[in-house]
Amino acid sequence: MASTVTTEQSAPSRPGYGQLLRTKGAWTFLVPGFAARQPFAMLTISIVLLVRHTTGSYGAAGAAAAVTGVSMALFAPYSGRLADRYGQRTVLVPGVVLHTAAGLTLTALALAHAPLWALFAAAVPTGASVPQVGPMVRARWGARLKGSPLMSTAAAFESVTDELTFVVGPLLATALCTAVTPAAGLVTEAALTLVGGLLFAAQRGSQPTVGHDAEPGEEAHARVSALRVPGVRVLIVTFLGIGAVFGGMQVSLAAFTESIGEPGLNGVLYGVFAAGNMLSGVVCGAVAWKSSPRRRLVVGYAALALTTSALWTVHSVPLLAGLGLLVGMCIAPALITGYTLVEDLVPVGARTEAFTWLTGAVALGQAAAVTVAGQWEDRLWDGAGFLVPMAGTVPALVTIVALRSLLVARSRNRTVARGVGHREPVTVD
Repeated sequence: MASTVTTEQSAPSRPGYGQLLRTKGAWTFLVPGFAARQPFAMLTISIVLLVRHTTGSYGAAGAAAAVTGVSMALFAPYSGRLADRYGQRTVLVPGVVLHTAAGLTLTALALAHAPLWALFAAAVPTGASVPQVGPMVRARWGARLKGSPLMSTAAAFESVTDELTFVVGPLLATALCTAVTPAAGLVTEAALTLVGGLLFAAQRGSQPTVGHDAEPGEEAHARVSALRVPGVRVLIVTFLGIGAVFGGMQVSLAAFTESIGEPGLNGVLYGVFAAGNMLSGVVCGAVAWKSSPRRRLVVGYAALALTTSALWTVHSVPLLAGLGLLVGMCIAPALITGYTLVEDLVPVGARTEAFTWLTGAVALGQAAAVTVAGQWEDRLWDGAGFLVPMAGTVPALVTIVALRSLLVARSRNRTVARGVGHREPVTVD
């Protein structure tokens, strides 16, 4: 059954990027937000390249990066919850200062050839303090649009922005680490985090209202954790698999280019992979979809699992670039649909937290992937790390198919039926 969407502002049947970018106040958080999230795309590859240089082991490099990712995955949702409750600026300012200090400490320890346990100790606060700028930007879009059909376009736009950072970030980090010094990637990441994070935090006018911006009838749910929504837990598994693709590709591409004596191609190949993601994200945001988000997630994720299953069979640069492009093109639809589903599944007062759970799931999947891929590259054959993306996406696809009924906002509709409050009609699959 379907009903019309009512909003305070009218929107055409095919909302586009032009209309989205004309949203009042959008540019005040988009520009500093892009600068502030750029370092996130540099962090893992910078750690891998630096620790690989100082230890000579991809296993050690992957483990150090994994500790950072696990730490971020564990702490990010709490950061999101605090931002929902106390405001983004209150969480962001001390966070970027701590992250800068921790990242520089990790760099110094690696250059001093400190034992691996010391690198792990520094990696914990480095990951825990990663600024959750992407989820904060998405929450600002939600506060501005409030259920408008443009929310799907905003989700696509944010995915494209994320992927643009993952095109630029690895290329920049690899260039700095190979052409300047192995420590240059992490040092630059720390500096950009500090400057970009403080600029974004200064944009107070666009941050969601604390206390709250809740929709009618949702006040009672404002303090409820997003993790209690069953659909969010399904999406977390979904995003874990996507993180496994990112992590497996980063380590495996680095090992592949090193094995053929062309380490500079690492950033290029990863850039092609991320470019595929970005291009498909642009298309997804421009299409007026008739199928439900749940169905798009199942179909898109099936394509992702299929393409990642072929990675380990490819051993030439042109073929790997082509297949990497296809893998990247399959990621954006899953990411966009997952973030779009949050709008339907989660009350306004818990959306920043929900977004950080998904971002944290990507980081956790990436952390596990870089660890496993690094160990397999060290202990098995060259290219064994390319099995990791398949190992992450296939079980996630099975989970999505089995639990797809949870990706419908039944609980919120039941709240209305109990008479807690009036809600505007929304599209129901």
